[in-house]
Amino acid sequence: MAQRLRVGVVGCGVIAQVMHLPHLLELDDRFELRAVCDLSEATAVACAKRFGAPAVFTDWELMLDEDLDAVLVLTSGSHAPMALAAAGRGLHVLVEKPMCLTVEEGQQMVDAARDAGVQLMVGTMKRYDPAYERLIELLPEAGELRLIRVTTLESPFEPYVENYALTPPSVGPPEILAELKADDARRLELALPDADEQTRFCYRWMLLDNLVHELNALRGALGEPQLVRYAELSPRVVNLSLVFADTDCHLSWVDLPGIARYKQELAFYGLDARLTLTLPSPYLRGMPTMLTIERGRAGRSHSSEEVETVSYVEAFKRELIEFHAAIIDGRPARTDGRDGLRDVALCHAIARSYMSGEPIEQPSDTTLGSRAR
Repeated sequence: MAQRLRVGVVGCGVIAQVMHLPHLLELDDRFELRAVCDLSEATAVACAKRFGAPAVFTDWELMLDEDLDAVLVLTSGSHAPMALAAAGRGLHVLVEKPMCLTVEEGQQMVDAARDAGVQLMVGTMKRYDPAYERLIELLPEAGELRLIRVTTLESPFEPYVENYALTPPSVGPPEILAELKADDARRLELALPDADEQTRFCYRWMLLDNLVHELNALRGALGEPQLVRYAELSPRVVNLSLVFADTDCHLSWVDLPGIARYKQELAFYGLDARLTLTLPSPYLRGMPTMLTIERGRAGRSHSSEEVETVSYVEAFKRELIEFHAAIIDGRPARTDGRDGLRDVALCHAIARSYMSGEPIEQPSDTTLGSRAR
């Protein structure tokens, strides 16, 4: 395969226009944008003109007939149908998070990619943030971890994207949108057949769509969780108590729509060091993540604090570089399909813990979800 990969993009929404499509152009030594697809023909045409794609589609199945090496699936909803079809055509696939809505369809995606000999990667881009990678390097310095704390203050995204030249929003055909909404509902019912409507909503949007990033970052730093001790879910506030390697992790997510002040912190408190990662809004291109390092000496008053700006290179861009390298080198990406599948299993276990009021052991084990429903 040539070093320059021919790529088609499905879904031309905000995150595609702000991040993926501009970075594909910047990485034109690695990628050639051959086609774009969106339910809205006006959006697809505008993005094709702006980003130089020669082919335009409103039907992703037709786009897969193009002469492509890989596809980026950036739509909402389950990405299983597109990923399965692309693998069947021998195409590599990068899907935005979440990869799917049920553990079962996620396993089908992983199996299909393996059988076809193609790469399946999930877009949990925070794993490629340079400051996050620096955090991983420093974690051993903390010694024994006593506590992990994650706090996310959600805020409206519109103020963060008003300075970008975005194509005005245009919805697709109402009948297709209705079909997609019904498909979402069907998959959620399969995932949580005994759940009420609000729990399914929280599983879909609070966990799979939002907190999957925090959960994936924790897994990347600490390995698989041992336990979901407690879960509280609502559309406004989520509180979770998890256990990683015998260390308690308290996670809080709150929706604060009144102020455009998004903030996310992952803090690791050890005996010898405290490490805090502070992440900006994911819609701000090139805004660095800050890493605060606190150190001290046992039994002495001496302590220090250092704040590192590791890099201004965008995590979304480094994610695409990883996708290209995984394909060319013939190796799994850091956030491959199996990794994404564990995120889905963990989100599912959290929802089950909330419903039952009971702890869930080995919550990211992908073989337990369907049996535990």
